[in-house]
Amino acid sequence: MNNKKLDQNINYLIVPEEDEQWGLTVTTVGHQKISENNSYPPENHPLEYYFKVEDGRMLNEYQLLYITDGNGVFTFGPSKQSCFITEGKMFFLMPGVWHTYKPVKDSGWNEYWIGFKGDIIQRIVDEGYFLNRPPVFNIGLNERIVDLYLKAIEIANEERAGYQQALSGIVMHILGLMYYRDKTRDFEDEELIKKINKAKVIMRESIYKNLFAEDIASQLNIGYSKFRKAFKELTGTSPSRYMLELKLNESKLLLTTSNLSIKEISFSLNFENSEYFNIFFKNKTGQTPGEYRNVCANRNV
Repeated sequence: MNNKKLDQNINYLIVPEEDEQWGLTVTTVGHQKISENNSYPPENHPLEYYFKVEDGRMLNEYQLLYITDGNGVFTFGPSKQSCFITEGKMFFLMPGVWHTYKPVKDSGWNEYWIGFKGDIIQRIVDEGYFLNRPPVFNIGLNERIVDLYLKAIEIANEERAGYQQALSGIVMHILGLMYYRDKTRDFEDEELIKKINKAKVIMRESIYKNLFAEDIASQLNIGYSKFRKAFKELTGTSPSRYMLELKLNESKLLLTTSNLSIKEISFSLNFENSEYFNIFFKNKTGQTPGEYRNVCANRNV
């Protein structure tokens, strides 16, 4: 089904069996503008997607639904928990989860959606990234995300060979941006952001120094507890862990570009001792430093 109007573009896609082996396929993608006081949802969707607002529905796929204008209500789950929806909110609808949603009548709204399924998304969800939290993400208005939806609609309209693979890449891009923007959306202290970015530069430039996270917080005139909390919220990892990752990357560079011994590399990067360095390196890479060096050397022969 392909319905093209100025205020809507709706696609329901047939997925060839061979494309299912890709691991992620798109079933529907579209956009529609619901004017104020219009009935919702419009009666232009197949039976498996159409629903009565008062009854709700359960899907057999995942959907990402993005509201860029207007207000409404989203209700979900066995307890029928409700969230007020404003522009810049995205729903992550999951298979088998009851839900319903509608715009406020005197508001209407502008919605984009993309539906998908496959082993890849199932594995991500099973790892717990989107569990134990409401399925509404506050990502704000983002032109890049709108462009991704529009590109997906364009590709779906054409249905050329390989279009499912292209659409799967767009799904992963939208999903990643949703996760990223939701994680950082509430972090709006510009001065603190500058200090965290400064901290990252200090860490990189001090990689051969015996520098602690407490020292960096002191340099930036921030209490350590506040610094650690802000750093983790903004980067997704603690300052100490971030410094260790920098040291790991630098050790890989030294192992492949220098003749320094493993003990010398450990000492230069201020690890406690070479034994700890060996254990840390193997835990992170699956190889000892010596094994890593040998493998890289053999590749370059």
